[in-house]
Amino acid sequence: MDILVLGGAGQVGTELQAYAWPDGVRVHAPDRAALDITDAEAVAARMAERPWGAVINTAAYTAVDRAEAEPVAAWRLNALAPAILAAETARHAVPLVQVSTDYVFDGTRDGAYRPDNPIAPRSVYGASKAGGELAVRAGNPRHAILRTAWVVSPHRGNFVKTMLRLSAERDRLTVVDDQHGCPTSAADLAAALAAVALRMAGDAGAPTGTFHCVNAGTTTWHGFAQAIVAGSARRGGRSVPVAGIPTSAYPTPARRPANSALSTESLNAAYGIAMRPWQQALDTILDRLIGPVTTEAFR
Repeated sequence: MDILVLGGAGQVGTELQAYAWPDGVRVHAPDRAALDITDAEAVAARMAERPWGAVINTAAYTAVDRAEAEPVAAWRLNALAPAILAAETARHAVPLVQVSTDYVFDGTRDGAYRPDNPIAPRSVYGASKAGGELAVRAGNPRHAILRTAWVVSPHRGNFVKTMLRLSAERDRLTVVDDQHGCPTSAADLAAALAAVALRMAGDAGAPTGTFHCVNAGTTTWHGFAQAIVAGSARRGGRSVPVAGIPTSAYPTPARRPANSALSTESLNAAYGIAMRPWQQALDTILDRLIGPVTTEAFR
């Protein structure tokens, strides 16, 4: 079976290529130079190459603040490309697994968002990803959209790596403490995407629709930063104080949802996927970036 992974150079795409796929599964992850997914003719040609088992799209314009000044670029990759992929995968009767985001919500809900809660994006990025969701739903009935949030890994730029760098450079950190969400390991998300794609490829009756996929538990960016610094210190890194600040003290071009906690109950019910706590996922990432906890760190 051949699986086409788009966005292979990103955090999740990198983990999908490293994932322990079953014997007989071949993963193809062309980079943008090899396949521009905003080019309908190029996508059509790639889909006609072989009988694909499934397509997983992790590619996205994820520069949240820059998207406010570059809406065309954001909509092109986040909405136009999924529309093209949905049309071409449907033409070949291939299931499409699409990654989306917590930013489709406005963040005003109390408690975790369910997939069926109304969306109300507050930023260009969120609106463009919502547009991509609509395109996938309209274009290919055999789809699974997995919304995720706060993705981190040992790869590329992300919050964990930024906090590790800053804690090594500064004597004190300040981090927003009134935005709540679910940190998510790119590796854990990749494993879930692989499970969904394989199920859909082998079972025409596999569940379709929109699901949420994040590690279990919620925190704030401040709480997440504290956990990162503490985890680094247990591995011999510097321990520096992390102070909480309100969002108003750290203005950004794009508005962030104050609450983007996501419920994964429907994903568990449909696919039997239970996500581990974000603290365990963070430990795995820190082990890969720094090394295991050392006894010296406690002396």
